[in-house]
Amino acid sequence: MNDSITYASAGVDTAAGDKAVELMKDAVRATHGPQVIGGVGGFAGMWDASALVGYRHPVLATSTDGVGTKVAIAQALDVHDTIGFDLVGMVVDDIVVVGATPLFMTDYIACGRVVPERIADVVRGIAAACKVAGTALLGGETAEHPGLLAPDEYDVAGAATGVVEADSVLGPDRVRPGDVLVALASSGLHSNGYSLVRAVIAAAGWSLDRHVDDFGRTLGAELLEPTRVYASDVLALVAGGGVHALSHVTGGGLAANLARVLPAGVVADVDRAGWTVPPVFAVVQQLGQVPWSDLESTLNLGVGMVAVVEPGSVDGLLARAAQLGLPAWELGRVRDLDPVRDALGSPDVVAGTKGVAGGAVHLSGSYRLG
Repeated sequence: MNDSITYASAGVDTAAGDKAVELMKDAVRATHGPQVIGGVGGFAGMWDASALVGYRHPVLATSTDGVGTKVAIAQALDVHDTIGFDLVGMVVDDIVVVGATPLFMTDYIACGRVVPERIADVVRGIAAACKVAGTALLGGETAEHPGLLAPDEYDVAGAATGVVEADSVLGPDRVRPGDVLVALASSGLHSNGYSLVRAVIAAAGWSLDRHVDDFGRTLGAELLEPTRVYASDVLALVAGGGVHALSHVTGGGLAANLARVLPAGVVADVDRAGWTVPPVFAVVQQLGQVPWSDLESTLNLGVGMVAVVEPGSVDGLLARAAQLGLPAWELGRVRDLDPVRDALGSPDVVAGTKGVAGGAVHLSGSYRLG
């Protein structure tokens, strides 16, 4: 063999990676506050932990996640500046659930080929979402994997760290019978269940550029609607007092995720007719004849987060949510578990999800469709 093999000929373009960093660095720097040390480009991101000296007993919270197959929609549409909101939402809002303030985040992008403008768009979206969440984008990595991923394929993942006072941690131990469930609206599908959604669309033969009257826009635009990033708004609601627990409605749907933050011996009653399911969920159900039981255990159906609130604080919390422009409504109540009425194993009673032996959620009624 006469031709020499270089890293570039093997499919890795380090110069393209450097260009991508140049294109994204201003957006990343815009998320940095005085606690960030060293700026962009170091081997490790540094955050000045002396900012925590004011805490009596700081507890760190961490979470990691990805976007899943929603990236296939972004790649098909060649729109890459919104997927970052999906990543940040999936990560930081898991941290907020325990009452923690997200401090900093890192990201990882694996791709078949570095296209600087595309990678920069992804990271700009991550940075924009970090600004909304009030967290610093501390660093990241872009890895080129030729032969493992197709040239225009990529995947994204991220991790974040937050902090909360030990005596302010939210969770099941605070929840009591009589507490009220307050739903916070999702912005759409968010970032879960896209394997189901994509299978339905493929079976129906719908194209992403198809205009859907129920959406008032194309199918692709609806599917790419960014995940609502709740962090700052939810922390403002928590600061008003009365919030005992929070549930981030992601994979598994409303009931499975709500059950995770309830203590053993209680059940949360949720009336399916308590809100109007947004059109995108109804279209997926009808188009694929998806059983409602499967849909509600996969998608958020319009509820992106649930707060478990003491009764006397509900009106104030709803008023604060309205001021923040965050749609919210009463979803149900927590009560003592009734072994007869709430028979575990019933299709309408959900408990023991995600390995958590906690409380249960009892779903009743039928959904109202928008």
